[in-house]
Amino acid sequence: MNRTDDLKKWKLAVEETMQELIESSDMPTRLRDAMSYSLEAGGKRIRPALVYAVLETYGIAIERGREVASTLEMVHTYSLIHDDLPAMDDDDLRRGRLTNHRQFDEATAILAGDALLTDAFRILSEANLPAEAIVEIIRAFGLAAGSTGMVGGQLDDMLAEKRDDVTLQELQSIHERKTGALLVYALEAGSILAGVSKEDRLQLKQFGRHLGIAFQIQDDILDVIGDEQAIGKRVGSDEENEKTTYPKLLGLDGAKRALDAEVDAATFAIQSLSVQAPLLVDLLTFVVKRNY
Repeated sequence: MNRTDDLKKWKLAVEETMQELIESSDMPTRLRDAMSYSLEAGGKRIRPALVYAVLETYGIAIERGREVASTLEMVHTYSLIHDDLPAMDDDDLRRGRLTNHRQFDEATAILAGDALLTDAFRILSEANLPAEAIVEIIRAFGLAAGSTGMVGGQLDDMLAEKRDDVTLQELQSIHERKTGALLVYALEAGSILAGVSKEDRLQLKQFGRHLGIAFQIQDDILDVIGDEQAIGKRVGSDEENEKTTYPKLLGLDGAKRALDAEVDAATFAIQSLSVQAPLLVDLLTFVVKRNY
């Protein structure tokens, strides 16, 4: 099976599970419609794919990661809904469609995001997994998604707008949290589910850290030279919003060199595992070669 087939299989698995979980919950119709609208918008599904890739790498059926992968994508989707709001990035398009608050309204979009976040932790707590694993996964998830992870990174990213003194170290810190934290969590959660060794778990987290920065650098590059139709949102919005990006700090060629360095570090982490991990190599390649 090639990389495209793997991604399609994992994408289908997580999308079917998310829809099933949303439809089985008793909630107002408009809220379900708003949640489903953003969940169904597509996307790369890289985060759940990482969970599934770790499981398959260690010979575990992906069904074991059903709730972990789905709730991870639910929380990622909530973050996108809120990120698009007028108070934040004020975007009209996401994945080639109207953003949630444009399709519905701001209040509904906020509540849809709130519901996706809150329901995710409830679903995890009900997963058919050992209690110790559930507690460990929920703790790691909360750290990755909350104030010390994604949310804290998002705030610092907003505060860095229109500043001309943001350092490369600050930018790295922002994106290790805003973009990278959930990617690292995907690998950590997969490690917990697969029962991997302490050494392999550390290497997988290192892989996730470098993958996250590589993901963000490629995002920044695409905002400069990408195709708006392929990306599904406005190109050039980073410059318009006076955001500090890797191309802005390093120049386009410098950003490409930084991307190569992160790929090398991520590859080294994969090669340090106790098992061969071609699926993770494929996902790394997909992240840095993607055009959307």
